[in-house]
This record gives sequence, C-alpha cells and structure tokens, in this order.
Amino acid sequence: MDWYKTVFELIDLRSFSNLWYWIALAVLWSTTSHWVLGVPFDMVGRARRAGGETAEDLHALVGINARRLLFIARVSGLWLIGLMAFFFTMLIVLGFVYWVEFAQAVFLLLAPMVIVGALSLSTAQEITLQELEGEALYRRLGRHRMTVQAIGMVSIFITSLWGMWQNMQVFNLWPD
Repeated sequence: MDWYKTVFELIDLRSFSNLWYWIALAVLWSTTSHWVLGVPFDMVGRARRAGGETAEDLHALVGINARRLLFIARVSGLWLIGLMAFFFTMLIVLGFVYWVEFAQAVFLLLAPMVIVGALSLSTAQEITLQELEGEALYRRLGRHRMTVQAIGMVSIFITSLWGMWQNMQVFNLWPD
C-alpha cells in the first residue's frame, strides 16, 4: 500500500476544490471589511452612539493608522509597487499561461487586496488632508467599508465562478 497515494486521495491538495481555500477566502474578506483603516468597525458605531472617550479613542486610532499608511507610501511606496508588480506578474504567468492552479488561487485572493490597499491609502489621505472629525469621519469610514464590501462581493463572485469552472475542467464535467 502506497502511503503517499492514500494521503493524496484523502486530502485533495488542489486549491479550488479544497475547503480550506474557501474558508481562507471568507475569513480574508470578513476581516478586511471589519477592520477599516486598522480600526474595528464596531468601534465606529460605538463612537457615533456614545461619543466621549470612545470617540476620542477612535479619532486617535484613525489618525495614527492614516499617518502610518501615508508614511509607508511616502518612504517605500515605489519599492512596494515594484515588488508587487514582479510578484503579480509571476502569479499571472504561472497561473494563466502555465495553468498552475495554486498561482491562480493566490492571484484571486491577493489582486483585490491591492485595490483595497489603494482605496485605504486614498481614504487615509482624505482623512488627513481634510482633518475629518466627528460625523464626517464616521460617514467617510462607513463609505470606505461599503466600498470594501462591494469589492469583496465581486471578488468572491469571480473567484467562485473561476473555481467552479476549474473544478468542472479537472473532473471532466465541462469539455474544453
């Protein structure tokens, strides 16, 4: 009896038919939509309702995280863009030219996060430049969260369609 064959039959290591991939996708988008600029969104609701010390804490956290994002972009933004371009080019070539399913899966996880990162940077810059406070800050954070959730819904939809198509290809349910 071949031990490796038994293990690989028991655990499907392909990305799109693996339950862990879909759990990771759900956790990624749940976490991304909950943490708005590094601040848990339930804190925004509490600050809006209660005000006082909670609102001060929220303003401090948003300010710290917004300045941190802008600092990282200023200091190492070009290097990060270059490294990300290399990494995503590698994923695209491996995944969609050489049909490596793992590269496709990683690309479908991370590509929308680049859009969310750019959106977060834009929101941080707007909050910092306009010095948003109070209700204006809460509205801006809410709008940011809604946009992130919309990106997440589209991303999950596209990933699930691609994953179903890949599974149909592998299991010969859909001929080429």
